[in-house]
Amino acid sequence: MSTPAAALQRERIRYKILVVEDEADIRELLRYNLAQEGFAVEEAGDGAEALDRIARRVPDLLVLDLMLPQMSGLELCRRMRSNPDTTKLPILVVTAKGAEVDRILGLEMGADDYVVKPFSPREVVARVKALLRRANPANEPAAPGNYDRGRLKIDFSTYEVFVDGQPRELALREFELLRFFVQHPMRVYSREQLLDLVWGRDTFVEPRTVDVHVRRLRQQIERDDANPELILTVRSVGYRFNPEALG
Repeated sequence: MSTPAAALQRERIRYKILVVEDEADIRELLRYNLAQEGFAVEEAGDGAEALDRIARRVPDLLVLDLMLPQMSGLELCRRMRSNPDTTKLPILVVTAKGAEVDRILGLEMGADDYVVKPFSPREVVARVKALLRRANPANEPAAPGNYDRGRLKIDFSTYEVFVDGQPRELALREFELLRFFVQHPMRVYSREQLLDLVWGRDTFVEPRTVDVHVRRLRQQIERDDANPELILTVRSVGYRFNPEALG
């Protein structure tokens, strides 16, 4: 008789993770821990090798070190987001401890999440699972329905967003943040509250991460992201969503 754990193990083996890391010992640590969870893991030691592997078969998720030879992780991330075949590929960035500018740049280039070296392998695995759940909603209990008001339309079951009838390509975090905002209009949420309610209480990231994702989300849905009407900043507090601006 198949147990729930065995069923989950079979589900995970379908996911292929590409680990891009130039330090062999760290790469092996990541490979071992991800493989222990049933994931199929491929490795690349630099950006050029990663591009070659992705061209042959797009993985389900990318674990990407930013400091790479031949091609930086930031450049590789940028290329993934500019390619229609990989624009929605979940990307977990690995950065050096204290390199805040790299973490912010990684998020702005399109990374979905980051983890700081030295990291806990359990934390990396947990973040990988969370990103895969968001990237594969068909394998999770569906949140049916949609949001349709004025110029904004969201299909929660297919993760599609349309502004003035035009599709918008949102990264996973931006979609989750937008869904939370439209489901909780007008109420003000602090950065810490948004981290807990959207990222999850088991995610350890800095409050400034919220600002980066809000800025990217505004670029997708606002008429003028420099003068936002929908996602408003409440000084010294946080953000609130204003559906009245949708018309």
